[in-house]
Amino acid sequence: MSKSARSARSVRPAKTATPGKPSGKSSSRTGESATTESGGKYVYCIVRSREPLTFGPIGLGADPAEVYTVIWDDLAAVVSDAPGGILDPTRDNVLSHQRVNETVMRDHTVLPMSFGTIFKTGEDVTAFMKSAAAAFSDVLKKMENKLEFGLKVVWDRDAVIGEIEEENDDIRRLKSQLATQKGSTYFARMQYGRLVDAALQATSDRYVAEIFNHLRSVSVASRTNKPIGDRMILNAAFLVSRSDEEGFDQRVKSLGARYEKLTFKYTGPWPPYNFVNIRLKLERA
Repeated sequence: MSKSARSARSVRPAKTATPGKPSGKSSSRTGESATTESGGKYVYCIVRSREPLTFGPIGLGADPAEVYTVIWDDLAAVVSDAPGGILDPTRDNVLSHQRVNETVMRDHTVLPMSFGTIFKTGEDVTAFMKSAAAAFSDVLKKMENKLEFGLKVVWDRDAVIGEIEEENDDIRRLKSQLATQKGSTYFARMQYGRLVDAALQATSDRYVAEIFNHLRSVSVASRTNKPIGDRMILNAAFLVSRSDEEGFDQRVKSLGARYEKLTFKYTGPWPPYNFVNIRLKLERA
């Protein structure tokens, strides 16, 4: 089991806040390149603050840009001056985007923006926050003092199949039949494969249900993403209150000790990427 504070991640949003249509030029295209102009403002996240904040030279660019806030009322957009030209979602750029969000979230509840969210001027950023103030305030309230943790669970598939073959009478009988039968075994192999697949799915479902049940009392919400490959049985994100962070950590460790055939890959804390999605609807200038 591993716990990491940094990783490039691809997530699916679950909650949408849709602002209105301020004037100004913006790009918000996750996973795509964005074209920037010199002097543009790159937005990393939204926080609640009435006072200007600075976070140092940790932003995008070959020479990391200074990160600061643009304020409207009690909302603050965390921004830096955007580097000119094409902004590709390279590993370095995505990690820079995440680094800023992770730095800001140490002391603030953050609403992370999609990679490539760029406005032409600071005034456009202010207009955007003004138009979406109600939505931002609502989601900030719901996400207050909450963190995201990622949990991926993989298993030794061959070992699980071996266990299934020992415990399931029908599968054990078919395996023995295939080992001794002469001639065509096509139908027996097809039946064996169907039974094994069904048993694997049932076993996976049982493990996943037990994991979620074990973590339910120390998490606020959870989201499941599609598993990657045939060894992964769970790819999930959990929203956890800061006050429950230690309890959640201990529960994951206890699960890792309980299930010998499962490997738990545990990452975080993160901003709530899986639980917040600010979907921009902006008119181009």
